[in-house]
Amino acid sequence: MVSLPHLLTTFLLFQAPPDKSAAERAAEASERAAAAAERAAEAAERTAAAAERAAEAAERTAAFQLPAKAVKEEAAVKEEKKEEKKKENPWSATAGLGLIVLTGNASTITFNGLATAEYKAEHWIYAIKAFGAFGRSRLPEVENVPTEEPQVVALNAGIQARVDRRFTEQFSGYLLTGADADHVKSVELRAFGEAGASATWWDRTTEDGRNSFLRTDLAFRFASERRFQYYPLPENLPDVFIGGPRVGVNFRYALTKDVMFLDEASVLASMLDSSRIIISNQAKLTVRISEALGLGTTFLMQYDSQPPEGKVPTDTSLTVSFEMGF
Repeated sequence: MVSLPHLLTTFLLFQAPPDKSAAERAAEASERAAAAAERAAEAAERTAAAAERAAEAAERTAAFQLPAKAVKEEAAVKEEKKEEKKKENPWSATAGLGLIVLTGNASTITFNGLATAEYKAEHWIYAIKAFGAFGRSRLPEVENVPTEEPQVVALNAGIQARVDRRFTEQFSGYLLTGADADHVKSVELRAFGEAGASATWWDRTTEDGRNSFLRTDLAFRFASERRFQYYPLPENLPDVFIGGPRVGVNFRYALTKDVMFLDEASVLASMLDSSRIIISNQAKLTVRISEALGLGTTFLMQYDSQPPEGKVPTDTSLTVSFEMGF
C-alpha cells in the first residue's frame, strides 16, 4: 500500500511550474521577434540573389537574341532599299556634244554627238542609242596655188534599239536591231538584227552614291552591209553579209561619286562567205561638273579584218565632249 507521504511527494513533483513574470514574457517575445526579423532578412537576401540571377539570365538571353535581331533589321533595311529602288524614276537619259573648230592658215570643223535613253520596268528594259559625227578640213592656202575643196574627214551616224526581258535579277534574253553608216569607210548602210542572252554579274550602289556594273552578252547577229566608195572618187563596191556569234561586255565603275569609268567591248565573228572578225572597244571617263552636267573623254577603237577595198582595218578616235543627264 502506498503511503500518504509518498503520494504527496509525487503530487508536488508533477505540479505545474508557477506562472512567469511579465518581464520574462516580454523578453521571450523580443527574442522571438528578433528571430523572425533575422529569418525575414535571410529571405530578403535570398530573394535579392534570385533577382540577380534572373537579371543575368535575361542579359544572356538578350545577348543570344541580338544577332537574330540584327539579321531581321538588316533584312528589313534591304527590303526597304528594294522598295525605294522600285519607286525610283524608271527613265534615264544622256546627251553629249563635242566640237572642234580651227580657223586661220587651216580650216577644220569636227563635231560628234551621242544620245541614249533607257526605261527600266520590273521585268523589261528598253534602251535606244543614237550617234553621229561630221568633220571637214581645208588645206592652208598657198600663193599662186589654187585652193582645194574642203575634204570630208568624218561622216557617220547610227541608231540602235534594244529590248531585254528579265527572267531573274541576273539573267535575261534580248532582241536588238539598228542601222549605221560610215561614208568615209565606204559603208553606205549597214542594217543589223541580233538575238541573245544577257547576264548581269553585279549591279551595286554604295551609300555614298558610287555605282559598279558588269554585264555580258552572248548572241547571234545578222547584218546586210551595202558598200559604196564616196572618197576620193565615187565607185560602186560589192555588198556583203555578216552573220555569226557576238560576245559583248559592258562594264561601269565609279572611282568616286563624281568620276565614272565605262567600257563597252564587242567581238563579232562572221561565218558567212569567209571568216571575218569585227572588234570594237569604247572606253570613257566622265567627270561630273554639276548634278546634271559632265565632261567626258572617250577613246574608240574599231577593227575590221576585211574592210572595204582601199581602207585600213583599224580606226581610232579620241574625243572630249560635254554631257547632260536627264
